[in-house]
Amino acid sequence: MPKAVKKATSTEFKNFQPYKPKRGEVYMSEKQREHFKTILLNWKAELMQEVDRTVSHMKDEAANFPDPADRATQEEEFSLELRTRDRERKLIKKIDSTVERIEQDDYGFCDACGVEIGIQRLEARPTASLCIDCKTLAEIKEKQELG
Repeated sequence: MPKAVKKATSTEFKNFQPYKPKRGEVYMSEKQREHFKTILLNWKAELMQEVDRTVSHMKDEAANFPDPADRATQEEEFSLELRTRDRERKLIKKIDSTVERIEQDDYGFCDACGVEIGIQRLEARPTASLCIDCKTLAEIKEKQELG
């Protein structure tokens, strides 16, 4: 497994404790919302650290190699890194909007049908806004439209 993949996988679930709802506990109680808010804020902090590392890495590694192949390799590495950071920037926006939903008591329910998304699904994908059934239907429709 490449180093970058190992690093991303190991930090993603650092200090993660699955939420175990108590018997009779109301869905999306204050404790549950706080649990997910903590997950989201930790995830955002890790992404922001990666942004800082990228900036310092690009400053430190920037060199004008005399060999065109070396220069092209470095430019390709930087390009891949910047694309990754751009995806992460979009994810940070989604995390921020999800935290806002938590604060407005609108988190944990499907945008399409209004049913509970489920704690386990939200722990797997904390920014999920659709229940598994609606997400599956959306993916089927997308496949049909794209051919």
